[in-house]
Amino acid sequence: MKRLLFLLLLLTGSHALFAEEEKEITLQLPPASLEKWYKPANEHNVWLHTMFRLRREMQAVTEYAALEKTGLLKKWLGKLQEDYRSIGKMVPEWQDELETELLDKMIAAAENSKLDDLQMLQRKLGKSCQSCHVDYKLVAALRYRAPDFSPVRVESEETMEEEKYSRVMSRLSLLVNRIKIASDDGQTDAGITALDELQQRLADLGGSCSSCHKDEQPRERILGKASQAALGKVREGLSAGDSKQVGRHMGEFAVGVCADCHGIHRMQSNL
Repeated sequence: MKRLLFLLLLLTGSHALFAEEEKEITLQLPPASLEKWYKPANEHNVWLHTMFRLRREMQAVTEYAALEKTGLLKKWLGKLQEDYRSIGKMVPEWQDELETELLDKMIAAAENSKLDDLQMLQRKLGKSCQSCHVDYKLVAALRYRAPDFSPVRVESEETMEEEKYSRVMSRLSLLVNRIKIASDDGQTDAGITALDELQQRLADLGGSCSSCHKDEQPRERILGKASQAALGKVREGLSAGDSKQVGRHMGEFAVGVCADCHGIHRMQSNL
């Protein structure tokens, strides 16, 4: 619960006072120039992949310094220098925050085979990286690596509707409960009508997934054959007046579709 509260307060920019620690937590937004290095402003997540390379380069430097493999060490130091200096070019506001002197000293230490000095300097550089991550990593992930749910609309030729995600989610929840209520009360027609609409709206919702998911695998995993099979069993149960079958397979559907998708996206959407 504390973690959830922490995340919520971070994104809203509010202040949190935890009774145990009595610490105030405030939001710190990254420079606006960072946005152009993430999708959709950029064709590729350039910033993210630069960070991945830096992590790999730091690891290679650590390992080859420990193994005293100077040739490979210098190779990876060159890669590290190039990517580290690119930070200031991509986000000029952070140019003065870069510890380029430490990096220059690391290269000099490698040239002079002072590997103990190099490892000490690298630890300092790593602390500098971590300091920036503490301030910005979570917020950058929430702003640039989570779907932007607020303006997304769901549309289909059958319904000719265009709605906000929040309304779509509310309607899906209403339909799921309507099916269960109708089954419990023997209202077969009402249950089947609600199931028809639920399946149509799930198809509409699945069409919006392609805004982020460019392949079929994620949509198939959540909204594919397994979920349709569960709803098929729900339909059989409704037609047969078997409320136990309806309840069992609605539960299977809710876990395999609703809960799985919410586990990935709901906190991001709420934030």
